[in-house]
Amino acid sequence: MTYLSAVPQIATSWDEICYPVESIMLSELLPDYEIVATDRQQLIVGEPTGQRKIVFGIQSAGYTIIPNELIQKVVDKLFTGYDLQIRHTVTGEFSIGIVLPREQAVGQEHLRRSIVVTNGYNGKTPFSVQGRTFGSQFGPPAGSMYRSLCQNALVGWADGFADLDQYQSWLGGQSRMEAGGRQSKSRSVSHGDQPTAIRKQKGYQSREELEMLLTAMLGELATETENEPAVTAIVYERLQRTLAPREDDKVLRSLPIPVQLARQAQDRLRLEQRLLGEKASYWLIYNAVNYALFTARSSLTLNDRYKLDERVFHQLAGLALYGGNINN
Repeated sequence: MTYLSAVPQIATSWDEICYPVESIMLSELLPDYEIVATDRQQLIVGEPTGQRKIVFGIQSAGYTIIPNELIQKVVDKLFTGYDLQIRHTVTGEFSIGIVLPREQAVGQEHLRRSIVVTNGYNGKTPFSVQGRTFGSQFGPPAGSMYRSLCQNALVGWADGFADLDQYQSWLGGQSRMEAGGRQSKSRSVSHGDQPTAIRKQKGYQSREELEMLLTAMLGELATETENEPAVTAIVYERLQRTLAPREDDKVLRSLPIPVQLARQAQDRLRLEQRLLGEKASYWLIYNAVNYALFTARSSLTLNDRYKLDERVFHQLAGLALYGGNINN
């Protein structure tokens, strides 16, 4: 199926995304027809406030909707004193940033701990918590940081590693894989024993079962956000203290992002340098890319944008940790 390119819109309340959504079986709409396309059995229909009903997608009979209203119920049960930073598209994709009170200093900036939940009604963006879906293995809890200057979550995270040495060793392995022509994936690293996977079975009928699974996934993060992000904080500090080469446009072009996004990131980099009165560092480059990824019109899904953000973080971390001009 072809999807519209979209610019993610910003929202700060649940009301803007917790509108009615339902599935309608094709057999109910077309009772006099025999449906031979067995991979397309139900319409996913939403009714945003003040708009006509929207058909977000046509899915298989086993596709299960996770309403945003149910996510809100679980979040309110687990967290207090949080702010919302939501990005959503007209194509039925949602990135829900749960911004928590706990802060982390990086240079002159103060970031806040956050948790990113993605959800979608179009079949392109599955429900996930920090990139973990129901069908994936639980690794050590990951987190993210909310940066008010760019109004978005930074999902680059290194606290799944025991210490900085282990993280650097993993980065070295990724570099060797890329040099050998193999595509690397930041989540492929083994972190030892992992809890049993929570897997999404086809055709959930019970709202209570969905609520239980959502509570399990978010509950682990609720505990983790009380801890200091040790390795990630070290990497953030090194990114902030390491100046980029004079030809920072070459660094941007080397990153795994589309060329147009690299150009937009360079414009954002120059703006942040003026706003903060700082020279170009790998920290500012990372944040400029993050901003471009989540404000540009693109056919990339929200999940694709987060995956690119994470890859950019690890690539820039490698540049900062293995060399570079430290700004004292």
